[in-house]
Amino acid sequence: MVMGLAISAPDQTGGQQETGRFRESEAGLIPADWEAVYIEDIATITTGSRNTQDRVKGGVYPFFVRSQNVERINSYSFEKEAVLTAGDGVGTGKIFHYIDGKFDVHQRVYVMSDFVDRISGYFFYLVFSSRFYDRIMQMTAKSSVDSVRREMIARMAIPLPPRREQDAIVEALQEADGLIVALEQLIEKKRLIKQGAMQELLSGRRRLPGFSGEVSKRKFGEIAVPRKRRINPATAGWQPFCVELEHISKGTGRLEGWSEARENASLKAVFEKGDVLFGKLRAYLRKYWRADRSGVCSTEFWVLAPAEDMTTSSYLYQVVQTDHFIEVASQGYGTHMPRSDWSSVSEIELPVPALDEQEEIGRVLGEMDAEIEALHTRLDKARQIKQGMMQELLTGRVRLV
Repeated sequence: MVMGLAISAPDQTGGQQETGRFRESEAGLIPADWEAVYIEDIATITTGSRNTQDRVKGGVYPFFVRSQNVERINSYSFEKEAVLTAGDGVGTGKIFHYIDGKFDVHQRVYVMSDFVDRISGYFFYLVFSSRFYDRIMQMTAKSSVDSVRREMIARMAIPLPPRREQDAIVEALQEADGLIVALEQLIEKKRLIKQGAMQELLSGRRRLPGFSGEVSKRKFGEIAVPRKRRINPATAGWQPFCVELEHISKGTGRLEGWSEARENASLKAVFEKGDVLFGKLRAYLRKYWRADRSGVCSTEFWVLAPAEDMTTSSYLYQVVQTDHFIEVASQGYGTHMPRSDWSSVSEIELPVPALDEQEEIGRVLGEMDAEIEALHTRLDKARQIKQGMMQELLTGRVRLV
């Protein structure tokens, strides 16, 4: 399969004007040999009839509700190839599913099916999911979308290459998906291996070669010191590196961004390189990060420094990832916005080996973290490549010959 690039500047006259190898259409600028079709002309559009409470844990069939998560149910109303999207809710215009088989559907989920022969159902899924959010945003004057009307789908124009080219595009993008799924599975496997090693080493059930002797028991409050320093950007001035809860991914310890704390920002906690940040708001989300530089952060973090001559930064970072620590930290106060209680967490008892053994444990587990991080970087790159392929292939800017 060879990729060939064919791009020319669009004509500004609109309508069906030919522009070299491209032409303007209802679906935007498309190759001259592609069609622009309305969805109502190539598929049937309907909705389900079920309610969310109809779901059955461990049910036989997929049950699509207004969420990216797929529930289960013991009945089915459809047995076909279909593309689905939420008709309302927080994921409006952002939630899409493809299925070919038996399934059931919530009454506010749209089902597009019974595709005509000249369109691949999976190709339709790719095009529709990449364009629908922009479509509904163009049809509302608000910054968010509350619900989808049928005509938003029915009268949406999409580009349609010849069927052979559709199949080639689908094959290329499914190959990209295959790489992404393989990386996701490998990351999960490595994560479980690391989780098992962490539980063994940090509980004292397993010792690393070269280490023996008695391991003392300590309370978490003895090995971790919460930093109390706070600054107000209004008086302290602009802070160039600020970490908020949303900047740390769940359960990975990955810092995925940061912001600036300007003069109108709220009170911030100060951390130093080597400190461990632990998100005390909804601790079950597992938001933790070992600081590789100094900065400020949301006061919804505990900023934990290793107690001098008692523990190491790398060991402390691994401790806050353990299931037992997360379980105790999650038993906080507050109903809607639960926060961890330091008086409970500080009483957690755990084995604390000598500093040299802590360093070695931190090194071993840290190498596992680094391997997982490298896989995450590959996964991010694979997703970016797939996204770029979609933008090129689904617009005809790149043709598969």
